[in-house]
Amino acid sequence: MDATMSTLRWVHIAAGTLALFVAPAAMVTVKGGLAHRRWGKIYFWAMATVAVTALALAAWRPNYFLLLVAVFSFYLAFAGYRTLSRKRTGGPGALDWTATLVTIVASVGLVILGVVQPGPVWRRLGIVAVVFGAIGAIVAGRHAWFFVRPSTDRHAWWFDHMIGMLASYIATVSAFSVVNFTFLPPVIRWLWPTIVGTPLIVVWVAYYRGRFKRRPATAAG
Repeated sequence: MDATMSTLRWVHIAAGTLALFVAPAAMVTVKGGLAHRRWGKIYFWAMATVAVTALALAAWRPNYFLLLVAVFSFYLAFAGYRTLSRKRTGGPGALDWTATLVTIVASVGLVILGVVQPGPVWRRLGIVAVVFGAIGAIVAGRHAWFFVRPSTDRHAWWFDHMIGMLASYIATVSAFSVVNFTFLPPVIRWLWPTIVGTPLIVVWVAYYRGRFKRRPATAAG
């Protein structure tokens, strides 16, 4: 079993490293172009591998903090990726609803455990759990709302895709920071990518909203 877990750990590290370096390639290539789609798919499946191995490792030596964070982190990439499928099919399916509801439950769990702090990990990283849980609950809750009441914005799918993928990359950078930036206090190590990255996403979204308003007849991408 130890050998299996060691292999999973190395697969987890390799997939996380791949995601870390592949995502910028998708960001800088033409949106909707062949290169963008190719790098985006590689990034998504790398993140899926990270999530599966993280869940296995967290379950092997029970670490509910990492398990719930893994659910929250992967959902961001999953939601961003699935937005493209829903654009083609016209609405959410059972997979979308299941992932969204599981993430809401996991995120609320993060908030509650971050406040209650039932063990050493939660006492040390309680604020991280509350922040990530709040973000996850807001993001997944918003998705559930728009599943029921679809947005009238013709570019909504584009923004959902962009926000999900960029937010998941913040999670990837956070994982890299936690492992490598040991000179920082634990809470800062976990949260600085969110503190820096969230305003950048807001600016990016505002830029493209303005761009689409100036060229209303141009399709997103």
